[in-house]
Amino acid sequence: MTQSLLVAVDVGTGSARAGVLTAQGALAGRAEHPIAMNRTDANHAEHDSEQIWYAVCAAVREAMTKAGADPSHVVGLSFDATCSLVVRDGNGRPVTVSTNGADNWDTVVWLDHRALDEAEECTATGHLVLDYAGGVMSPEMEVPKLMWLKRHMPASWQRAGMMFDLADFLSWKATGSLARSQSTLTCKWTYLAHTEAGWQPDFLASVGLDDLLDKASLPEQASPVGTDLGPLTPAAAADLGLTTACRVGAGLIDAHAGALGVLGAFTHDVDTIDRHLALIAGTSSCVMALSAEARPTSGVWGPYFGAVLPGVWLNEGGQSATGALLDHIIRWHGAGGEPTPERHHAIAARIMELRAQEGLALAERLHVLPDFHGNRSPLGDPFALGVISGLTLDSDFDSLCRLYWRTAVSIALGVRHILETLNTRGYAIDTLHVTGGHTKNAVLMELYADATGCTVVESSARDATLLGMAMVAATAAGLYPGLDAACIAMQQGGRERAPDPAARPQFDRDYRIFLEMLRQRQAIDAMA
Repeated sequence: MTQSLLVAVDVGTGSARAGVLTAQGALAGRAEHPIAMNRTDANHAEHDSEQIWYAVCAAVREAMTKAGADPSHVVGLSFDATCSLVVRDGNGRPVTVSTNGADNWDTVVWLDHRALDEAEECTATGHLVLDYAGGVMSPEMEVPKLMWLKRHMPASWQRAGMMFDLADFLSWKATGSLARSQSTLTCKWTYLAHTEAGWQPDFLASVGLDDLLDKASLPEQASPVGTDLGPLTPAAAADLGLTTACRVGAGLIDAHAGALGVLGAFTHDVDTIDRHLALIAGTSSCVMALSAEARPTSGVWGPYFGAVLPGVWLNEGGQSATGALLDHIIRWHGAGGEPTPERHHAIAARIMELRAQEGLALAERLHVLPDFHGNRSPLGDPFALGVISGLTLDSDFDSLCRLYWRTAVSIALGVRHILETLNTRGYAIDTLHVTGGHTKNAVLMELYADATGCTVVESSARDATLLGMAMVAATAAGLYPGLDAACIAMQQGGRERAPDPAARPQFDRDYRIFLEMLRQRQAIDAMA
């Protein structure tokens, strides 16, 4: 009997990744292709969606080759992507979102912060939708970006006829379907999936977007994750090197796909799923908490209904710069240079040597607040700034390692701040399921256990995000009766690391200092 195969696509900030997986969740082949980014301003970042599609197709073709897979055996495909905003005209042609006017730059990248003022205006409305967005509108969500586009680039707004979250754009490219995922609309477009109406016209009108549904060709109803959106079009099948027999499933935001890959196994026991936190950690970090009922939490996005699993609520926190912050520290320091994987590894190795001499008290008078790109959670403050306390004139390699170590400590304490906030709202989080680039960083993986006091589980899947998307693709292809069943059948388990009890006093002290620094920063900002 011919084995059915699945193709999963994960589009991040800097690359598109594709995997070929079996119906049991085993990864047979994986490939990656870079994506370009245009920066015309410190707060502006744009992608070229056609170049993203090219990168996706190149990655899928290479993954198929590595897997030695027959295209006729691929029965399902699904896409996840960053929550970036793609703008097209009514005929599907790119429309510029860049101040340089070039139409190929048609996508506002998720990390773009041009719409800070518009986000504040949304928050000031006090509308019901904010109760399902952590109480504060983030400039990383689509509504403020759409407001900015309409105000500052009216010619582009006039030309627009379709607007997508990036994952939905890829589904449209693949199938021609204008359906939108419940993951994207609920989490980034103020669509309330738990209500009968979904869209809230009074809110959209209050922020000047009363024409949004028509302008963006948005549907009245979102499509649940894993919905079969139809087969690949002949053109898409040719681009991807697949066949028109392949079905495409409604996808997710990239971090949500990672959450599905590591938390989907607990879908059979929703009443205890709130003990588990998914940490999807790379350039930035996202934390995903699931529960059987809505748990509004100030400064934490959500609660979102059905954004990852059907019938389950999601709260999403995050840190806007984590891997990017460690890269920045390396570039910034006189002994740093380029933040290559080899450089990170060399720094981590030296930290371990210094730790062997000085223990956890290494650089204990050096303290960092990691909010160099704002605080997404739990403060919900995009204007927050990073702080370093305890600098000296040292500029050698060891001083870089000490600063890197303390920056990594601050990142882990930031996660602790988020999960302790969630635990005040009814969660009982004691286990972190970590996936993403940080699993390759021994310093961070140790700290995630010791600084938070949680058991850390590293997925046995070679790529948990691609596994999550394969679960979605398998559902669309009809290999399982529903997404829940696909998650249980395809989950891969993981390796556990318990926190070191001896480390607790040091990190409790560090956390008290972390909280005090937050208070002092607030006081200084008030004085300024």
